[in-house]
Amino acid sequence: MTLHLIKLCVGVDSVEELAAWIEEDLARQRGAGLVPEDSHTTRMTPKRTEALLDGGSLYWVIRGQVLVRQRLLALEAVTGADGIGRCKLVLEPVLVRTVPQPRQPFQGWRYLEPKDAPADLGARTAGADDLPDALRAELAAIGLF
Repeated sequence: MTLHLIKLCVGVDSVEELAAWIEEDLARQRGAGLVPEDSHTTRMTPKRTEALLDGGSLYWVIRGQVLVRQRLLALEAVTGADGIGRCKLVLEPVLVRTVPQPRQPFQGWRYLEPKDAPADLGARTAGADDLPDALRAELAAIGLF
C-alpha cells in the first residue's frame, strides 16, 4: 500500500523557486561530470520503505501550504562528513503541483496517508497553473479547488 512523506521546504518561497533550485543543482552536477540526481538528505530514515517506494511521493510544504510533490525513487543510507548516518531521499526531478492544503510547521518529515494527501492539480483545476500560489491557496480555502 502506497505511503507518502511530507516535509517543510525551508528557505523556499514558491514552487518556481524550488524548480529553479533543483535545475541549478542538476546543472552543477552535470558540470562536475556526475550523473544528475535530485535528492534531499534527512537525518532520520523512514522505516516504511517498501510502502514509500510503492508509488509514494514527497509532498513539500511551502510557506504554510502543501503546493507540490515529487515522486520518491529511492531511499539510500548515507554518512555525512561528520560520521553521522542519514537518509538520502532520491526524487524524480518533476514537480507536480497539488491543490493547496494548509499545514502548521513541524520538524523533520512525517508520513502522509494517501487519503490525507492533497489532489494533484488536474482537469477540474484547468488553468490553475497560471495563478499565483497565494491566490490558489485562498481559492482552496473557500472550497473552489
